Amino acid sequence: MPAETLEELVSLCKRRGFIFPGSDIYGGLQGTYDYGPLGVELKNNLKAAWWKAMVYERDDMEGLDSSILTHRLVLHYSGHEATFSDPLVDNRISKKRYRLDHLLKEQTPAVLEAVARAMGLPEASLAALVAQMLAEPERAASAMNAAGVVDPADGAKGDWTPPRPFNMMFKTQIGPVADEESFGYLRPETAQGIFINFKNILDATSRRLPFGVAQIGKAFRNEITPRNFIFRVREFEQMEIEYFVKPGTDEEWHQRWLEIRLAWWEAQGIPREQIRVLDVPKEDLSHYSKRTFDLMYNFPTLGFEEIEGIANRSDYDLGSHTRGQSELRIQARVMENRHSTARLAVQDPETKEWFVPFVIEPSAGVDRGVLALLSQAYTKERLPNGEERVVLRLKPHLAPIKVAVIPLAKNREEITSYARRLKAELQALGLGRVFYEDTGNIGKAYRRHDEVGTPFCVTVDYDTIGKSQSGSPALKDTVTVRDRDTMQQERVAVSELAAYLQERLRF
Repeated sequence: MPAETLEELVSLCKRRGFIFPGSDIYGGLQGTYDYGPLGVELKNNLKAAWWKAMVYERDDMEGLDSSILTHRLVLHYSGHEATFSDPLVDNRISKKRYRLDHLLKEQTPAVLEAVARAMGLPEASLAALVAQMLAEPERAASAMNAAGVVDPADGAKGDWTPPRPFNMMFKTQIGPVADEESFGYLRPETAQGIFINFKNILDATSRRLPFGVAQIGKAFRNEITPRNFIFRVREFEQMEIEYFVKPGTDEEWHQRWLEIRLAWWEAQGIPREQIRVLDVPKEDLSHYSKRTFDLMYNFPTLGFEEIEGIANRSDYDLGSHTRGQSELRIQARVMENRHSTARLAVQDPETKEWFVPFVIEPSAGVDRGVLALLSQAYTKERLPNGEERVVLRLKPHLAPIKVAVIPLAKNREEITSYARRLKAELQALGLGRVFYEDTGNIGKAYRRHDEVGTPFCVTVDYDTIGKSQSGSPALKDTVTVRDRDTMQQERVAVSELAAYLQERLRF
């Protein structure tokens, strides 16, 4: 059974070294988190599984790692400078700041209905209501105050300011001189790095449609109210594909990618019944989207929230950058050819006509994926002896530690040296992280590795070194292998241990 509350996961993550608050010793930096010794392994394993399935196992995909620092013209022509904003509102009493749509979601239906009625939109969607409130900010403030919109922090009625748009991009100085020509942005998404490299990749690989470009990387958004642990943060990581197709085939490919991505999440341990597919209403679509499917996972405490978006971006991005290049081509005569003027289009091999491809974009959040996996794997069990254990039932390929090697006696050189040698041999197999565990007694070691999701514990004991109290020579050079999920223990010959583990850890 998945975790029941977000607090359970937060406690586990800090206690066991998965995730820590950013800048914790200085009071923390809101919206930032650091991945600890186990968290970085889980995160890397998730990214490796995605790369393996989306790049290595496909014949129509290339990889890319584009720059985080982004030329302002990229985000100007992509539309981000004009549209990448959230509605911001302040409570004059509490001095707290909120994203307007999030604030309205926190209200009772009666209060929300009163606000909509005051704005003259009693039947409107939340997105339409927010848009109207931004168009009439003074009226919106009056409507919120008259309806009694409360501050989620204390439940008291607020005194709300007129809402205003807030651009979420991180602007940064580039170079030593601060002027209008020397700034750029930290990228708000990884997608634009793919679009502006479209021609470079096409020229370098001679790809033909349909084909995709995959990228995993950091993105930055200056969220008004980062919250809910790693679900909404200011610095996050994306696993993103831009899949280029011929116009007219885009709707079919959009449906195909929906099924591909649902199957992949299921292979990671997220059952389909825990995911709802939201066909995003037209009024809620991003500025670039023709149609978007959101995969909504049932998070503890939060309910169904997005872990991945699969968007049909049509020809918006390549078309926008192509138009941008056309403008720059005209300006280049005056600007001494300072800018590239690439043509972001392909030629039909049969008709010889040029066209701008459509794009299908499956974009998953790494951090949200980690949170979903932890939630789904978190299990509390009552054992036959009445004790309770917490176990992370992660798929073996995702587990931070694949195998723990445990010497039964920490003060016996014959046992500890054997265990260390065995650990080194297993590590050399490339299974993932193999951990030498020599803290606490064997029972506590098992419980600790249950809680962090280690699939197998291998115990080196007196039988292993041929010094059993029973004197049985048959058990020499064998170890006890304990399964995390069943807690069953099996005696395995060391000569067969590698094959035994490789078979069970294969993905």
